[in-house]
Amino acid sequence: MKKFLFILIIGVCYFNQFSWAQQQSFDEKITDIMKQYQAIGLSVAVIKNNTMLFSQSYGLKNVEQDQILHRDDIFRIASISKSFSATAIMQLIEQKKCHLDDDFSDLIGFKIRNPNFPDKKITLKMILSHTSSINDKNGYFDLDVINPTHSDQYKNSYSNYEPGTKYAYCNLNFNMIGAVIERLSGQRFDLYIKEHILDPLQLYAGYCVDSLDKQKFVTLYEYDNNKQEFNPQPNAYLSRSLEIKNYTIAHSTPVFSPTGGMKISAVDLAKYMGMHMNYGKGFNGLQIIKKSSSKLMQIPITSDEGYGLALMKTDKLVPHKTLIGHTGSAYGLYSAMFFDSKEKFGIVVITNGCHVPEYTEFNPFLKDCIQHIYQTMIQN
Repeated sequence: MKKFLFILIIGVCYFNQFSWAQQQSFDEKITDIMKQYQAIGLSVAVIKNNTMLFSQSYGLKNVEQDQILHRDDIFRIASISKSFSATAIMQLIEQKKCHLDDDFSDLIGFKIRNPNFPDKKITLKMILSHTSSINDKNGYFDLDVINPTHSDQYKNSYSNYEPGTKYAYCNLNFNMIGAVIERLSGQRFDLYIKEHILDPLQLYAGYCVDSLDKQKFVTLYEYDNNKQEFNPQPNAYLSRSLEIKNYTIAHSTPVFSPTGGMKISAVDLAKYMGMHMNYGKGFNGLQIIKKSSSKLMQIPITSDEGYGLALMKTDKLVPHKTLIGHTGSAYGLYSAMFFDSKEKFGIVVITNGCHVPEYTEFNPFLKDCIQHIYQTMIQN
């Protein structure tokens, strides 16, 4: 693919409380930020006081076909997906099918023990909060890598520190969580999420590529630093029809990538975010999880990282504000979903490709966008 030449194209928008001049000024600033980071496309959705205050898409959905990005186009949002899995677990806890202190071995059906600390129980809570001491060295798209009866290398999936004492982000944790959801519910992972979270919240989204309108998929672009160009990543939306045909509950689960495979628009992700902002209650009034469960998800387990149960707390995104949410990055996509439950606002930003310098905490492009959104729409 040739080096990407930035072209701004504004998609469909919804702006219900600001003048045309204010919107134009906002768009111009977003345009400047996109140019700075060579962003291909950007979708934005903002909630304030339980209202969809603003939603707009900028740039391109597909460079090769010169397609404009629209507000109802859907992205594979990467690790924000983990919060959907954690929400499902909270529902199952409420049904008394499991408990946060349960031995994860009992839940997943094979032994989960760090061989360096064989007497230390690894709990469901540790898996959900990335404090399990499990790592991704063996990969995470096959549960057999950590199953001692299927792999003689399973020990490599454990780090050399005591479970529950340290945070270390691990995708395998959440592909295993997906398998547990299947074991406890008896439903295929993607179908459980659809029936118990997406449909009640009236969201068009899902983990199963083959059940969604492929025309709505936003092409993702990864930046090649050596060649200084963007390359499309079709693997983000590969059909899984063959794997699903031969599906085994609680074993084939990584096919859907509970750790990062949710496909959803920025607008619908904002509606989902609103449910967590309102402690489990959707904008349509339905209580998806109990208030106590929602609050529990938002409480940090480790003070340094601020990570709870697939939601994190941070004061490093917007000056003088503590927000809760999650980020995602995969295939060149970057996503962020953050909210304030007390002040009742939340921001979603998703890009299908940008060129950013190395960073340690938050993608600088998305961070700049969030700060501009906050200053323009929330603070003023």
